[in-house]
Amino acid sequence: MVAARRCFDGQVPLSDMTRLQGLVADTEGQCSYALEFGRDDDMQVAYVELTVDTELPLVCQRSLQRFLLPVSLKQRLGLIRDEAEESALPPEYEALLVPEDGNLRPLELVEDELVLAVPVVPLSPGSEAVEKDWFATEEELNKANPFAALAALKKQ
Repeated sequence: MVAARRCFDGQVPLSDMTRLQGLVADTEGQCSYALEFGRDDDMQVAYVELTVDTELPLVCQRSLQRFLLPVSLKQRLGLIRDEAEESALPPEYEALLVPEDGNLRPLELVEDELVLAVPVVPLSPGSEAVEKDWFATEEELNKANPFAALAALKKQ
């Protein structure tokens, strides 16, 4: 694929991505992707350039409402045979370890990038931060301090 500079593109439903299902609110929607194989002219590094466009349905952790997070990314992955080759990659490349059989699974690459694109704490654009001071209740204030005994020992 690298020598022929092959290109592949298509669409895949989000419901086909099993590892992504636990991270999103639901699996409605499509993902458009494109893969372009090639070799870097300067350093002769084999690569695949991955382009992904979709909207991920997430739940905002402020409002608990469903929202669509637009994801549009372009990633250049340097194809390596063993981990020792990773240090020779240019800084703008991410390493992709090619399996022993030499077969890449394009949809797994797309799903990997989407899993990495999901934020740890999804927040809907435009949702307002909750600015509130939480004061201790009277019960919490009257509760015995577990370190009070240590303070008494320290005074002796």
